[in-house]
Amino acid sequence: MSVYTTVTEDELSKWLADYSLGQLQELQGIASGIENTNYFVTTGNGRFVLTLFEKLTADELPFYLNLMAHLARHGIPCPAPVANRHNQFLGMLKNKPACIVSRLAGKSITQPTTAHCEAVGEMLGQMHIAGMSFTQMMPNPRGASWRSNAAPMVLPFLSASQVELLQSEVALHADQNLPNLPQGLIHADLFRDNVLMQADRIGGLIDFYFACTDALLYDVAITVNDWCMKADSNLDAERAQIFLRAYHRVRPFEQTEAAAWPLMLRLAALRFWLSRLFDFHLPRDGDLTHAHDPAHFELILRNHISTDRAVWL
Repeated sequence: MSVYTTVTEDELSKWLADYSLGQLQELQGIASGIENTNYFVTTGNGRFVLTLFEKLTADELPFYLNLMAHLARHGIPCPAPVANRHNQFLGMLKNKPACIVSRLAGKSITQPTTAHCEAVGEMLGQMHIAGMSFTQMMPNPRGASWRSNAAPMVLPFLSASQVELLQSEVALHADQNLPNLPQGLIHADLFRDNVLMQADRIGGLIDFYFACTDALLYDVAITVNDWCMKADSNLDAERAQIFLRAYHRVRPFEQTEAAAWPLMLRLAALRFWLSRLFDFHLPRDGDLTHAHDPAHFELILRNHISTDRAVWL
């Protein structure tokens, strides 16, 4: 969530004339993240988040907006898209697809406790259950095909040991049969900065623009790799087990998922190491942008590989 496309108060006021949200009172750029342009917007009718999409097209976006609307209707605390006077969630602003959604209460945290991990594990399970009645599908845009295409582009920037690691992991996971695992709607990016906390309670899940249809366990691994990691990039066994047990109470794991868990942790780490390598070495121009350090997920991946047994229930 960065500012690539500058929007003035006058431009937004004219755009908001197509909505029943009242007069614009405040516009503030959001400087975190790397995918879209985001602003906090305050109007006479409340607080919202404006997003201009820098990569996703107008044809792709209905999936994400309809998904958020569906989850919000099913009790998941996520941003609810606001329809304009033509009953459309999506508009155009500065020649970019744009939408405005409700702004949720709470703030992201950097040091999760066991209570936070339990709450997020339970909420992820609830989100997966709610997503089962969502009929639209979206193949994972960061799946095996993306990995095989993106990896060669970053190899010139890597050391020999990094090249060996990246190539071997891409090849390993190309042979995994993820469709044999329970499938469904996944968030695919539920890091700490995408969860708003109010003390130990979840105020909201945000940034659904990597959501897709894939193995539910993959979503669990992505989330555990962020919420349950120690400062040395090794998994915290206590937090991980509390997270997994909380999730399991809502959506019980199947036996095939237990067997797949160690490799799934590695796949989740590989996905973010590779995407961060790409964003770090091949960045786009933009204001207030922030590319994450890829070394963090490289170390997580290496630690998963060297661990004899992944933490499970």
